[in-house]
Amino acid sequence: MKKQLNYVDIIKETVVLTWAVAIIAAAVYFFLVPSHTSVSSISGLGIVLSNFVPIPLSAITMVLNVVLLIIGFITCGREFGIKTVYTSIMLPVFIGLFERIFPDMGSMTGSQELDVLSYVLVVSVGLSILFNRNASSGGLDIVAKIMNKYLHMELGKAMSLSGMCVALSAALVYDKKTVVLSILGTYFNGLVLDHFIFDHNIKRRVCIITKKEEELRRFIIEELHSGATIYESIGAYNMQKRNEIITIVDKTEYQKLMNFINNQDPKAFVTVYNVSDMRYQPKK
Repeated sequence: MKKQLNYVDIIKETVVLTWAVAIIAAAVYFFLVPSHTSVSSISGLGIVLSNFVPIPLSAITMVLNVVLLIIGFITCGREFGIKTVYTSIMLPVFIGLFERIFPDMGSMTGSQELDVLSYVLVVSVGLSILFNRNASSGGLDIVAKIMNKYLHMELGKAMSLSGMCVALSAALVYDKKTVVLSILGTYFNGLVLDHFIFDHNIKRRVCIITKKEEELRRFIIEELHSGATIYESIGAYNMQKRNEIITIVDKTEYQKLMNFINNQDPKAFVTVYNVSDMRYQPKK
């Protein structure tokens, strides 16, 4: 039964990864290619190189991905490597499929600026799915993942930084407007990507001082199945000692927690902070 469950999980994971890659490939072919910009991706660099090398974009993307894929497999681990192998193969496959189904595809928006904007919004959805699954679409995503792992840099910022070099490569082929759009698109791609990733991973650090301390403690542990930390605090006004309960919850747990507090102790003192990164450092 356990083995069968693993197969089901693998199939589900493969479907999700395939869907994410299809979204990215669609963003590249239908928006990035017609815009003639190089926005934060190996596909963007491939578009520039396709002006010099008489090879289809799908083939150029495959070659560039293989080099970075080897590096990613070594630096980011087996799971990341295996998933990225799959997505790196599927990305040019989808692009090649779109090339056959929609040959000589022109701009869908009729505007270079709107093409870049559409690309940034669509590709960020696909990339956020992959990054949240410990995968990438290959290429510069691997570079960003390495920077995130070893430099502890936010993925969006890492994508923007690594993509700037590709964006600037547009100057070799296109006019100043296209270069500026490539740079702006790369920058906003990082911002939008961070928004999608952090919105998915966001948690809340809730600090509560309440008269119903024991009831709240049991609710967090038994109902939310979460943990909590209790600190002794002293009020500055009357120097009265009270306990402060601190817990970290996701969006669903947060709603349940606030409903409980409002029902049990509406006058409880509550402060809430957004948390996007939690790390445990084991003792050496």
